Amino acid sequence: IIVPGMTHWQHPNFHAYFPANSSPPSVLAEMLTATLGAQCMIWQTSPAAAELEERMMHWLQQMTGLPENWHGVIQDTASSATLCSILTAREQHSRFAVNQRGFSGEKFVVYCSEQTHSSIDKAVKIAGIGSDFLRKIPVDDAFAMRTDALAEAIATDKAAGLQPLCVVASIGTTGSTAIDPLRKIGEICRENSIWLHVDAAFAGTALLLPECRGMIDGIELADTFVFNPHKWMFTNFDCSAYFVKDKGALIQTFEILPEYLKTSEDNQVNNYRDWGIALGRRFRALKLWFVIRTYGVRGLQAKIREHIRLAQEFVKWIENADDFELLAPAPLNTVCFRFHPQKVNEIEALNQLNSTFLEKLNATGEVYLTHTKLNGKYTLRMVIGQTNVEQRHVEKAWQLIREISREL
Repeated sequence: IIVPGMTHWQHPNFHAYFPANSSPPSVLAEMLTATLGAQCMIWQTSPAAAELEERMMHWLQQMTGLPENWHGVIQDTASSATLCSILTAREQHSRFAVNQRGFSGEKFVVYCSEQTHSSIDKAVKIAGIGSDFLRKIPVDDAFAMRTDALAEAIATDKAAGLQPLCVVASIGTTGSTAIDPLRKIGEICRENSIWLHVDAAFAGTALLLPECRGMIDGIELADTFVFNPHKWMFTNFDCSAYFVKDKGALIQTFEILPEYLKTSEDNQVNNYRDWGIALGRRFRALKLWFVIRTYGVRGLQAKIREHIRLAQEFVKWIENADDFELLAPAPLNTVCFRFHPQKVNEIEALNQLNSTFLEKLNATGEVYLTHTKLNGKYTLRMVIGQTNVEQRHVEKAWQLIREISREL
């Protein structure tokens, strides 16, 4: 009853959205976590869990090349981490007054690109900033944020008496894995005393590869950073790695200490209930430990490199086909393309054709892709990142794509 009605996210022919990968060591760790049934809100409720979480975040710092003086905590999702960043920026900018007395005339503004994940739209609503004060900055031909437009928007808002609060930079946008120019954005933020949050929810796992770390050139200028091992690091949902430069500001934003949670160790250990929104916390660090110890850094790197290699091979197939075209750069493992026969050139006709194409492709039940829109163009997304995906699966997907194109 259940299995036939599920979308099988772990299947190697699943190339939709971004992956939500699992793996045998991660599954085993989740079984043990469920068996232990621990609450990990403070050190005293699960000392080993708190210590392992601290150690796993340090391992991830070392594995990804993030600044060693930052501090990490495991959140449930990047959406929660982004909200934490907006709230912490709000409190630091107001000298922690909004938490105490509420808003009193502040007109904060948050900035992101037109391609930034929708979680930022939700975050500004929850944080009381308001959708009217979220600026969607135009992007360039590679769908990365235009820093000239960002600087202009900030200057305009300051001249109007508004208070620029936070910029959210994307390392690997959801639509096309575009990479915002982090150093230039960071310099603009530093010049204007603006909080910088970096969302690398999916693409952050690629930082395990030294050759990909140019994506975060300028990361030392950021205040917070998040990526999700539960997407591309073979660690099942939920597990979001959130790093902060100033843990004191984060804790001061969220700390509430009722009498029943006070302990003698409070000033000596990390009580992670104060590092985010939720009080109750799962033992998420165990599955990270199992995955890293099982595959090792080199094993993880090998899988990620292979996914990127397969994506680049898929790019070549698209480029060599007369009736298909790439619609965005493919820096990692996401390929954005569309079916474009020579006889069809009107954009609405092409959009409808590609919508029909995707429906027919997915209706085969043999492969699963999703779409986005880039510059108004209906765009097919091929994401190669499943734990067990191999060359033969990508070749099969391409074969099916060619078959559907001949039918249309």
